[in-house]
Amino acid sequence: MIITTTENVTGYRVTEVKGQVFGVVVRSRGLAGNILAGLRSIFGGEITEYTQLLEEARRHAIDRMVKNAALMNANAIVMMRFDSAEIGQTMSEIVAYGTAVVLEKQG
Repeated sequence: MIITTTENVTGYRVTEVKGQVFGVVVRSRGLAGNILAGLRSIFGGEITEYTQLLEEARRHAIDRMVKNAALMNANAIVMMRFDSAEIGQTMSEIVAYGTAVVLEKQG
């Protein structure tokens, strides 16, 4: 499946727009991870526990979005974006979204 943040894909043309597609993930870091991250925040710098959590959540959101696009018989997702929000103090919501389309190779 081709996934792009642009509206067009070089060498392809959109033959059908299937519609909006998205994948949602809500994640929470466990108690031990929150304690470790809290200790790291005292000294400053990157909090690798949260970086890893968000990277995994984005991958899962993309996987879910692709699955939904495949169910719509799309072979590509254009104008793909991420959105995120905090839920409470321990959870993060990650949404991957875009437009599911059918692309055809030109020439």
